[in-house]
Amino acid sequence: MVASSKTMDALKAIGLNKYERNLWVALLSRGVSSAGELSDISHVPRSRCYDVLESLAIRGFVMLQPGKPIKYVATQPREAFERVKSKIIENAKEMSDKIERLKNTETEKELEKLFKTKVNVSSIEQLTGAIRSKNSIIQQMETMIKGAKKSVNCVLTPALLTEFASRNSALKKASKSGVKIRIAAPFSSVDKEILLGLSSFAELRDIKEGKIKNIGRFLSIDGQEFIIGLADEDKVHHTQDIAMWTQSQHATISVIDPLFNVIWDNSVPIKA
Repeated sequence: MVASSKTMDALKAIGLNKYERNLWVALLSRGVSSAGELSDISHVPRSRCYDVLESLAIRGFVMLQPGKPIKYVATQPREAFERVKSKIIENAKEMSDKIERLKNTETEKELEKLFKTKVNVSSIEQLTGAIRSKNSIIQQMETMIKGAKKSVNCVLTPALLTEFASRNSALKKASKSGVKIRIAAPFSSVDKEILLGLSSFAELRDIKEGKIKNIGRFLSIDGQEFIIGLADEDKVHHTQDIAMWTQSQHATISVIDPLFNVIWDNSVPIKA
């Protein structure tokens, strides 16, 4: 039995490369087999079979059966998935702990010093970059908010507004530190619960349909830096979403903040 392209794509999505997918599916169809036999039915070169099967064994997809020749036993799919999931969680926890241990160390201080030295001598062009994928865009926004000292001005789409509502710890912390937060968005198209949650720490205004058309999304911080979406998030896959970020004080003060003020002045105050 040959696995469907949909199944092969699903295996690719969890990190199996072409040779790994072909060998594991071939082994599942046989139960037990040698590397030579698997090479013949999977079309994976025999010279690669051994290292690929070893990789699959380490990850929990196959088991080795000692003998001459060595044979390989397929792990039941559900069990294999659980083993892989557990390993990913274990590795993520280990990496998270390593990163946590770096905080407030000499290593972090040295890297921060290098960054700040570079920033001081950088040109505006060097302090501008493209951020790709919706998740990376939101993470960059959160990083900017964490560094806010005076103001956070946001123009958000309904989709981004929902994300902000579910990941609002940075906004809450900034608000408690005295940062003025203003959010303009088409609130009439989002849940009342989101509105109530955000109104506890931010000033909100509803962008009424018809007054301002084709609303985009951007965020500016302290009149110093901003990020602005460049793609229509409704028409691109979340991994292909893209935004531009810059620390240009000139562009923030002369372009983005005046644009925000126009949108703000033409939106309706919300009292939750």
